[in-house]
Amino acid sequence: MKHRIVVLGAGYTGAIAAGRLARRLHPGDTEITVVNADSDFVERVRMHQLATGQDLKRRRLSDIFAGTGVRLRLARVTAVDVDRRTVSLVDADGAEEIGYDTLVYALGSAAADHGVPGVAEHAYDIAGKQSALRLRERLKGLAVGGTVLVVGGGLTGLEAATEIAEARPDLDVAIAARGGLGDWLDGKAQRHLRGVFDRLGITVHEHTDVARVEATGAVTADGRVIPAQVTVWTTGFAVHPIAAATTLSVAGTGQIVVDDTMRSVSHPDVYAVGDAGLAEGPGGKPLRMSCASGTPMAWQAADAIAARLTGRKIPRAPLRYFNQCISLGRRDGIIQFVTADDRAKPSLLKGKLAARYKEVVCKGAAWGVAHPMLMLPTRRRRLAVTRTESSTATV
Repeated sequence: MKHRIVVLGAGYTGAIAAGRLARRLHPGDTEITVVNADSDFVERVRMHQLATGQDLKRRRLSDIFAGTGVRLRLARVTAVDVDRRTVSLVDADGAEEIGYDTLVYALGSAAADHGVPGVAEHAYDIAGKQSALRLRERLKGLAVGGTVLVVGGGLTGLEAATEIAEARPDLDVAIAARGGLGDWLDGKAQRHLRGVFDRLGITVHEHTDVARVEATGAVTADGRVIPAQVTVWTTGFAVHPIAAATTLSVAGTGQIVVDDTMRSVSHPDVYAVGDAGLAEGPGGKPLRMSCASGTPMAWQAADAIAARLTGRKIPRAPLRYFNQCISLGRRDGIIQFVTADDRAKPSLLKGKLAARYKEVVCKGAAWGVAHPMLMLPTRRRRLAVTRTESSTATV
């Protein structure tokens, strides 16, 4: 019988892991199935563009996996039983249960409301395609002089605020940040950021904690009201609750705790990549939820699985950071170079050059999904262990 590998989720990390495994393992010995609710690959790093009316290139998963032997199953995951090694699915034909020998959990994350009242009822987010399209329709309906408030001063918030302000200069756009505007960036980057916000006419509310969202705006912790016809919530991400409902070892965030090969510390036949996994980076700091973290996690997991199954030495992917890429509309940006553990260095790119750099990075990330070996040779190796032995094999 073939060794069954099931990959849950086909975002950046799930799609890369599946494609890389298909190019590492012989199809005569393995069966790789990807479960995803959408038939298209979603460029999550471009959701702020989608929300402002830009049309993105369609990338069909069937095209991405064509010729690889990967089987695409369009379905929604409803539960995982890691003790029975089964996954419960729902698709157009109803509910079903499938089994696995190795599971790659890459279900990703959604916008986190942090329990703030009114977010679910009144706010919009850009954490996924459907939510970005929902915001797109709402922004389209705003008349001249309409008000938009972006809550959250992280990378997503900065990109959302500037993209909206550039695409719709007729709107009154504001941002509310818990800390200072871009205060984790180098001083030169902060000054450039403020200049862009001034140029785009974005009102900045710094050191502002939003305590409640209403239909007409946001109420801060100190009782101030920031009026807004549209509130965009970008205060971070929360993982899918399925993992926490299993017997897997998970962190308080709901992320699956993994070792340096992305293998679950409690269940050796389960690997977690991307936002779903809690992995340790340089300096003992957890890797942040980002494409920059998820891609090398996917490389590491796929290579570790292939090595264990074929009896070879496990290669190590560099789990470190090089830069933070921030688009500030279509014609401006900041590339903040960082240390391995993600602290800002006194070096950066800015302006049009940074915007072009960021565009290359986004295109490269999408290219890497369809080319997960990064031009390395494809060697589909035969399994060196049996199906029943593989879940406990170590190197």
